[in-house]
Amino acid sequence: MSTSVTVTALYAPASRPELLPKALNSGADAVLVDLEDAVLAGRKDAARTNALALLDELPNEPDVQIRVNHPRGEHGTRDLSALGRHPALRQGRVGLRLPKVSTPDDVDVALELLAIDDVGSAPPMHCLLESAEGVENATAIARHPAVIGLALGEADLAAELSLEGEEAHSWIRSRIVVAAASAGLPAPAMAVYTDLNDLSGLAESCVRGKALGMFGRSALHPKQLPTIKEAFAPTEDEVRKAREVVTAAASGEADETGALALPDGRFIDAPIIESARRTLQLVERLS
Repeated sequence: MSTSVTVTALYAPASRPELLPKALNSGADAVLVDLEDAVLAGRKDAARTNALALLDELPNEPDVQIRVNHPRGEHGTRDLSALGRHPALRQGRVGLRLPKVSTPDDVDVALELLAIDDVGSAPPMHCLLESAEGVENATAIARHPAVIGLALGEADLAAELSLEGEEAHSWIRSRIVVAAASAGLPAPAMAVYTDLNDLSGLAESCVRGKALGMFGRSALHPKQLPTIKEAFAPTEDEVRKAREVVTAAASGEADETGALALPDGRFIDAPIIESARRTLQLVERLS
């Protein structure tokens, strides 16, 4: 899998193989091949076959992740057992998205079905938290050694918790941001925005998520990708401030607290400097 920054991730139902090449050429940083919610029960086996065929000719870019069915269900058992035998997964060239993860035990069940004995050889595993129990166990799930990322399934959470409106998700989003950071994982990406025609609403939602510490977003349609990319790209002011910080760090000397003083009187320390460097790296990546 590529190590580049993931800003946009596009879902593509594996039950519609004609859409998979289009998704791979959409410009998304990652393609999420879906075996779960977007696939009707009667098409699960065909979708799995299509996903395996895609892995036989796996491209170098973009990153590809397979969203399997829940590991404790019939379809998830079949998904993971079949994928576990594929070389692309064994070599870590494709990631897995585990839906409706409630506890770290769900990850262990998935590893057993994949026939992975050594966690160090597990494929990259991204956990979707879609229930109150999953959110409550976010920190424990994030610290599982096979897990490399967290994300929310906000539609299921909204239904379970009777949430209404964008702001109702703020605390939950902050909760998994903290859980991911405490485990040394990247900032979680935002869940899909389901109104495909409301690009202004999508942009506003991305701004809210970014302010809470989230980064990047999954999409249901290619037309959402430019809006997501623009929303998470650093602003001119953010870039200017990041350059000031990096320049000061390169030429200045720290005081007794390990902090540096900028010409305008602001003090910066190591975490701020590292954040500024990430901002400039992101600018380079997006350009």
